[in-house]
Amino acid sequence: MSDPMTSVAQLRLASASPRRRELLASIGVQVEVAPVNIDETPHTGESAEAYVARLAIAKALAGVAQSGSASASAGLPTLGSDTAVVCEGRILGKPEDEAHAFAMLKSLSARRHEVLTSVAVAGPQGTLETTVVTAVHMREISDAEISAYWRTGEPVDKAGGYAIQGLASVFVTRIEGSYSAVVGLPLFETAQLLARQGVTIWHD
Repeated sequence: MSDPMTSVAQLRLASASPRRRELLASIGVQVEVAPVNIDETPHTGESAEAYVARLAIAKALAGVAQSGSASASAGLPTLGSDTAVVCEGRILGKPEDEAHAFAMLKSLSARRHEVLTSVAVAGPQGTLETTVVTAVHMREISDAEISAYWRTGEPVDKAGGYAIQGLASVFVTRIEGSYSAVVGLPLFETAQLLARQGVTIWHD
């Protein structure tokens, strides 16, 4: 793998998420971080899958637009991604406050839910997108555990109010699908999209 201290960016990441940056680094992809600001309100009647795909594409295209043609990195492919936690058809976003986080985690306790992550890469081959669905099973979580978990600060900016790669790992009994997609980026599918856009990973 190339030395991250000397590598130049291969990809523009239209996200401020440290988790997505770390996941890309884990497969040897160096990124230029370029967060974008878009409206993430679901459309009326929009399915969760359509929602995450729409936002991922919008983020990738917004990243391209804000790079500017005069930028030294203007020609970089741009990746946008979005993750949604879905329980019984309801999209659970980031908690607004402790009460909201408590309600979300109670709804996930002792049951199965889905995590949908969409990845879009805008580049020489146009805008390519894929969506990955992972089933997550949680054990029963007590009220005291939820309150203690909130006090750690971890749930504050997490879809569904939890981070599978963090302290909430003790709540998860099993998953069916891609672990990295639940963290924030499905690496198998992402590597395939990047290859189609000419972005090399560690083994190239």
